[in-house]
Amino acid sequence: MLIVTGYVLVAPSDAAAFVAGMAAFARTARARDGCLFFAVAPDGIEEGRMLVIERWREQAALDAHLAAGDTVAFVERWQGRMTGDVAKFDAANERALLDP
Repeated sequence: MLIVTGYVLVAPSDAAAFVAGMAAFARTARARDGCLFFAVAPDGIEEGRMLVIERWREQAALDAHLAAGDTVAFVERWQGRMTGDVAKFDAANERALLDP
C-alpha cells in the first residue's frame, strides 16, 4: 500500500475555488481502481492551506490516477497557483490504531 500525504498552499483568495474544484475531483479519484482513500481538507482556509491524504493499493493504481485526463487537467489548472509538500510512503505493516 502507498500513502500520499502532506499539504498544498493556494492563495487565500483562491481557497474557496480550490476546495470546490477538489470536491468534484475527489469523487472521481475515490472511484478509481486501487484508490483506498482520498481526501483533501482545508486546514486554515484563511491561509489557503489544504491537507492531503491518499491511500493507494499499489504504484500501478497511483500511476494510472496521475496519468488520468482529469488529474492532468486539475494539476494544469492549478499549476503555478499552488505549492506544497506532498510525499508518498510505502506502508507494509498495516494494523489497527490501538494495536501494539
